[in-house]
Amino acid sequence: MLGLTREFAARDVSYVAPQAAGRTWYPYPFLAPIQQNEPYLSSALRLLGALVQQVDGEGVGADRIVLLGFSQGACLSLEFAARQAQRYAGIVALSGGLIGPPGTPRNYAGSFDGTPVFLGCSDVDPHIPLERVHESGDVFRRMGATVDERIYPRMGHTVNRDEIDAVDAMLKSTSA
Repeated sequence: MLGLTREFAARDVSYVAPQAAGRTWYPYPFLAPIQQNEPYLSSALRLLGALVQQVDGEGVGADRIVLLGFSQGACLSLEFAARQAQRYAGIVALSGGLIGPPGTPRNYAGSFDGTPVFLGCSDVDPHIPLERVHESGDVFRRMGATVDERIYPRMGHTVNRDEIDAVDAMLKSTSA
């Protein structure tokens, strides 16, 4: 993820990129039953919570934090944000969706109070069903976020220039 930051023009930004143990946040696909991905998922969510608390303790409130991830990191960022809803500077999911099998209750508490959320994904991503991207966008809208959902035809499981530009614009507005 830190390599991607070279693509962003926003300069008044600090990046914190936690490393997943064994290069995976949870061992099974994000659509598996949540219990199957435990205790790894809970551990990963606690780590994100600790990082948000740490930067808050350094004077950077959630309203200046952008949660950003690709693939598993995108799923984890969305799930963390949904469970810890508040005003963030932004939430970015590049090829991701909320965690859990179809039919998972999405009764999250709290409000995003207009937090900008960017969801970018291919219509044929082999790992992320398009329906989950739409469902995630609907959940965040219902919780008061301003969602920019962009679906890219035949892109696959990758990041494109339009997504990089959208994230860069979000970062620039945060650091202004």
